[in-house]
Amino acid sequence: KCFDLYANVRPAKLFPGLQSRFSDVDLLVVRENTEDVYTGEEKWVDDDTVEGVKRITRKASTRIAEKAFELATKHGRKRVTAVHKANVCKQADGFFLEICREVAKKYPEINFDEQLADSLLTKMVMDPSEWDVLLCPNLYGDMVSDLAAGIVGSLGLCPSGMYGTEYAVFEPCHGSAPDIAGKDISNPVSQVLSGAMLLRHLGEGKAAESIEAALEKVTVQGGNALTPDLGGTGTNTSMTDAIIKEL
Repeated sequence: KCFDLYANVRPAKLFPGLQSRFSDVDLLVVRENTEDVYTGEEKWVDDDTVEGVKRITRKASTRIAEKAFELATKHGRKRVTAVHKANVCKQADGFFLEICREVAKKYPEINFDEQLADSLLTKMVMDPSEWDVLLCPNLYGDMVSDLAAGIVGSLGLCPSGMYGTEYAVFEPCHGSAPDIAGKDISNPVSQVLSGAMLLRHLGEGKAAESIEAALEKVTVQGGNALTPDLGGTGTNTSMTDAIIKEL
């Protein structure tokens, strides 16, 4: 909130050589990052009841929708899907959808549709290749992006970029893992790809592509080149060294 990083962009791509039930996954989750139920507005009504606020505003919804369509246009993607539960949250999610529809009219070359959040999860598990850009309010984006990471093989494979009007921050989409701290077995890929996102943001597209190409060469090697979460026998250090070698 301090830097107004309103857009949390989380790619989830299946790299060659990695174990997955699927063969063609390339999703882009665009998650609103400042409101919804994540504002911390909760209160005790009485000893047996807590109420929480689900905040959806025109400003936040408009700019996250515009970000999703801008990214789709920039990266040659064909479809943007607004994720919602307007059948239950009729006013809040209904308002979000209304704004997404308004923004979609500015991008007639991009296909726009809408999908209930719960049935989307089912459809993603059955056939993730059906989806392209998923435009989500904060809560649904959090869940959808974690599922997308599992589909491509590991949370350790997914980077994220948080964008504002003046600042941007890039980091792995996962949190900390104190249970494996100091064991040298954490997956370095999410951090490496976050760096590639940073380079692309700074206009260094060729450098970003070089990193991604090096990673693709490593994922097909298996064994000592991959960390345990990817089915390998390597370490954070050995996988990082393998990526550097391919560069």
